[in-house]
Amino acid sequence: MAMGEALTATGAREAGQQHPPARAMAAKRRLVVVSNRVAPIERGKSSSGGLAVAIRAALSQNGGIWFGWSGAVCDGPAGPPHMVSDGPLTQATVDLSQQDFDDYYVGYANRVLWPLFHFRPSLIEFSRGRLAGYLRVNRLFAETLAPMLKPDDLVWVHDYHLIPLAQELRRLDQPQPIGFFLHTPFPPAELLRALPNHRELMEALCAYDLVGFHTASDLHGFRDYLLRWTGAEDLGGGALRAFDRVVRAEVFPIGIDVAEVERQAAAADDARHMRRLQQSLGHRALMIGVDRLDYSKGLEARFEAYGRLLETHPETRGRVVFMQIAPASRSEVPEYQHIRTNLETATGNINGRYAEFDWTPLRYLNKSFHHRILTGFYRASRIALVTPFRDGMNLVAKEYLASQQPQNPGVLVLSCFAGAAHELGEALIVNPFDIEGITEAMRQGLDMPLGERLERWTAMMKTLRRNDITAWRERFVAALSALPAEV
Repeated sequence: MAMGEALTATGAREAGQQHPPARAMAAKRRLVVVSNRVAPIERGKSSSGGLAVAIRAALSQNGGIWFGWSGAVCDGPAGPPHMVSDGPLTQATVDLSQQDFDDYYVGYANRVLWPLFHFRPSLIEFSRGRLAGYLRVNRLFAETLAPMLKPDDLVWVHDYHLIPLAQELRRLDQPQPIGFFLHTPFPPAELLRALPNHRELMEALCAYDLVGFHTASDLHGFRDYLLRWTGAEDLGGGALRAFDRVVRAEVFPIGIDVAEVERQAAAADDARHMRRLQQSLGHRALMIGVDRLDYSKGLEARFEAYGRLLETHPETRGRVVFMQIAPASRSEVPEYQHIRTNLETATGNINGRYAEFDWTPLRYLNKSFHHRILTGFYRASRIALVTPFRDGMNLVAKEYLASQQPQNPGVLVLSCFAGAAHELGEALIVNPFDIEGITEAMRQGLDMPLGERLERWTAMMKTLRRNDITAWRERFVAALSALPAEV
C-alpha cells in the first residue's frame, strides 16, 4: 500500500523491539489459536511453510489448542467438536451446516468483507441474512470454544472471518487476553463506511485486547475510523479507548521461515520437476507468478503487460517464458469464474500471436504444486511478478527472495500495494494499474546486471532474516502476554 505512513525496514525492526521475547513473558501460559481453517497438528503432517509453521511452533512452546472449522459441511446442525491430540497440542474443529457455510463463509466473509478489505466496494453483495449467518457461526465458535478455555490462557484469533469472536467470548464471561491478527489489508475509514454494519463490526473488533496489522497504512485506517467516527480517545503507546474498552493496535509484519525456504530451494535443484522445467526452458529466462486465482491479484493486468513486452520489445521473443501458476479458488463465486475466462482468453491470444514451433511464451497453470517444488521454480526464475492490486503482505515475494541462488539472484517486481513493499523497497516497485510501468519493469529485470541484482537481493535478505516468521510470532505473543485479563 503506497501511503505516507509506510513501514520501512527500519520501522519493522523498531516495531519488533517493543516487546521482550514471548518465551520469557509467557513461560507458563497456554496458547489457544483460532482460525477459520486448521492445519493438521500431527507430526509429519504439518504444512511446510507459512502460518501453520508459526502456529505449531507457538503451540509447541507451552502446549495449547488450535480451534476452527473442520472444512466439512454437514446436512444438519453442527455436532460436538472433533478432537485430535499430539502431545501437548490439541486440534479442535467443528463442522458447519450448508446454510452456515453459505451465509458465513461464502456470503459474508468472502462476498462482503473480502472485497471491502481489498478496496473493491462495487463487488460487495451485502444482505442481512448473510450478516446473521456470519454472526451465528462466530457465536457457535465461541460457545464451542469457551468450555475448553482456562482463565490464564492466551487466545489468538486470526483473520476477517472471526472479527466478532472476542465479543461473543466476552458475552460468555471469558476473561482471557484475546488478540486478533488481520491477514488482509484494512480499508480507509471512508471506504469502511460503505459497509452497512460498519459501526457494529468495529465495536466487535474493539472487544479484542490487541489488534495486529501487517503495515502502518492498515493501522492508520483502523485508528482513523475510531478517532473520527466513534469519538475514541488516543491514550498513547498504541492504545485507544473506544466503545468503553481499551484496545491496543500495533504493526506486526509477518515473515517466512527463511532458513527452511533456502533449504528446500537448494534441495530442489536435482528434483525431477526441476529437470523437466530446465529441459523445457533451454537457455530462456523464466518469469514466474504464483497467486491464488483472485480479482485482487492483478493477473489480467499482468498478462496484458507481458503481451505488451512481446509487442514493444521484439528482442524478448523467444528469449523469455512467463509461467503463471494460479490455482482456482472460490469457484462458486461468479467474479472468479469471470477472471478465469478472461485469463484463458488472454493466454490464447498471446500464444496464438507470438508462439513458435519451439517456443510457447505463456504457460498458464490452474493447479497447485507442493511448497518444495515451488521453491525450486522460484530459484530457477530470473524474475518474479508479484503485482496485486491490493494484498495484506504477500509471502510469495519473500519466498521468492529466500529461494534464490546467492551468487546469481533474480529480480523481484513488486506492487506498491502489497504489504511486502513496505519492507522490500529494493525490489522493482510498480503500480499495478500502470501496464506500461509493469512492462518496463519486466524489461529492466531481464537486462539488470549481476552486480545490481546482488546489491538489491542482499539488502532485502537482511530484512527477511530480521523479520522472519519466528520474530513475528514472538512479537505478537509477547505483546498479548503483557496485557492483563478482564476483571
